Amino acid sequence: MLETISSINSTVNGIVWGVPAMVLIFGVGLYLSIRTGFLQFRKFGTVWQNTIGKLFHRSTEAGHGAVTPFQAVCTALAATVGTGNIAGVAGAIAIGGPGAVFWMWISALLGMVTKYSEVTLAVHYRQKNKHGDWVGGPMYYIQNGLGKKWKWLGVLFAIFGIFAVFGTGNATQVNTIVASIDTALISFGVMEAGSASTLNLILGIVITILVGLILLGGIKRIGHVAERLVPIMALLYVVLGLGVIIVHIGNLPAAFSSIIKGAFNPTAVTGGVVGAMFTAVQKGVARGIFSNEAGLGTASIAHAGAEVNDPVQQGLFGVFEVFVDTIIICTLTGLTIIVSGVWTGTTNGAEMTQSAFATTYGSLAPFILTISLTLFAFTTIIGWNYYGERCWEYLFGTKTIKLYRIGYIAILAS
Repeated sequence: MLETISSINSTVNGIVWGVPAMVLIFGVGLYLSIRTGFLQFRKFGTVWQNTIGKLFHRSTEAGHGAVTPFQAVCTALAATVGTGNIAGVAGAIAIGGPGAVFWMWISALLGMVTKYSEVTLAVHYRQKNKHGDWVGGPMYYIQNGLGKKWKWLGVLFAIFGIFAVFGTGNATQVNTIVASIDTALISFGVMEAGSASTLNLILGIVITILVGLILLGGIKRIGHVAERLVPIMALLYVVLGLGVIIVHIGNLPAAFSSIIKGAFNPTAVTGGVVGAMFTAVQKGVARGIFSNEAGLGTASIAHAGAEVNDPVQQGLFGVFEVFVDTIIICTLTGLTIIVSGVWTGTTNGAEMTQSAFATTYGSLAPFILTISLTLFAFTTIIGWNYYGERCWEYLFGTKTIKLYRIGYIAILAS
């Protein structure tokens, strides 16, 4: 059964991330960049001022059914900054070589204006539900912007959104938290392999209770938690990642050289492991888009709940979101792996990132990675629940929201 699922997944991935997808991703990003006069660069100073600046000047509490603009971007970042920033980047480099990082950058630079457009549309075409909450996202701007004859497309997005929530943002993230904690405890000799069943049960219950307390409080409680947790987890990972790079600072020029050279001539860097440039492009773009969600539309659901009058103002937060997720965090992961030289080894995914951190922090590396993975996965659970909740509401109305929340929490515990 697992082999069949793996085969189907491989086939679907080949179609989704094939040549047509690459053309669409780059084409749309380039088109929007030209039409906006490369807004992601022209307005970046404004973006920085209205995001990082908000950390030191707390905005007033948002009204009923809304969150502050900064809480909205933190909620979106809670979902986008996840385990893929640690394990996914490593996987892209293992398969596509260092050049995958370059194409990750390109997808992010173009994705900034794509995310800006999504967020602007989401705020412009949002509406109030029966409880007085702001709701929006692709399903709403498709219906309200293109007309009701296109509602079927919004329904399709909502259906796929719910499947993605339960497949990516729920049980998978819990398993990541539990597995990383188990690995750390085994590494430190606290627990023997094969004796983790009781601990896993306890962890599952604790995670379920914490998530339940947050989710049942609605968007305002999600926003409050995200506003406090996301900056802390991002800053912690950035500081620790910079520590690895500083220790290997002498390898940094060679690392950038391998990224640029590997982007256009992978075999020159990998020694023939990567057979084609397209592999580097495909893995880099796929990892970048999957991480920052530019073009997927999901993050705009969170931004639609912001208490803001100007859609363009909130759209600028979308630019910042992609910058933080990919240009800072994903790049940091990639550089730690490349400068430490572990990408040429036999490890992959989170193990490769852990090996990179171990070159600087030694036996503390599993502990550091466990904290990072736990925080990243926990915030992903919170953020993706909100996406699924809004998709569910679009399809079935507000009366069954509690049913959705109970189901989401129940799957966490299973």
